[in-house]
Amino acid sequence: MTFDFFSAYIEKLLFLIPLRSTQRQLFSSEVLPPVNELMSLQEKINQDLKTAIKEKNELRTSTIRMLKASMKNKQVEKGRELVDEEILGIISSSIRKAKEAIKEFRNGGREDLATKEEQEIEIFYEYMPQQLTSEEIEKTLREIIFEVSAKSPKDLGKVMKVAMARMAGQAEGKMVNQIARKLLS
Repeated sequence: MTFDFFSAYIEKLLFLIPLRSTQRQLFSSEVLPPVNELMSLQEKINQDLKTAIKEKNELRTSTIRMLKASMKNKQVEKGRELVDEEILGIISSSIRKAKEAIKEFRNGGREDLATKEEQEIEIFYEYMPQQLTSEEIEKTLREIIFEVSAKSPKDLGKVMKVAMARMAGQAEGKMVNQIARKLLS
């Protein structure tokens, strides 16, 4: 909000100052990056919560509140503000838990709750970076296997350590593990 206020204020001031059109263009808001690119993940989540509340979207509101509660718990545990990578870890953990819940709900014959969990997962994925395809994961794993000189399934730990650091938030560990096992066997 403050960024919008200041950019609008600067725009008004620029028209009072006699500048050449090229100079005015340098200071215009067209050159400034959009506000969304400057937002941290935590700010984006807070903004989305406000929007969901205003739109009276109950599922989205409860999902984001649940995410914020998990973030707050982790923040209290760490004793400091969370960085985006830690928030992505919380989101991927929430996705993993929701997928397990879907499986259990389907086994219990509760399709309504499974559908709700699937909708929550879709909301969580909005905050995750673009997910890698299995082909991209395989390509990256082949590079990593070459780098760490992995030869057998015994080297899976070395490969997974490097792979999860490189593909953090972009791929699920379970999928990476399955592909790595296939490549090492």
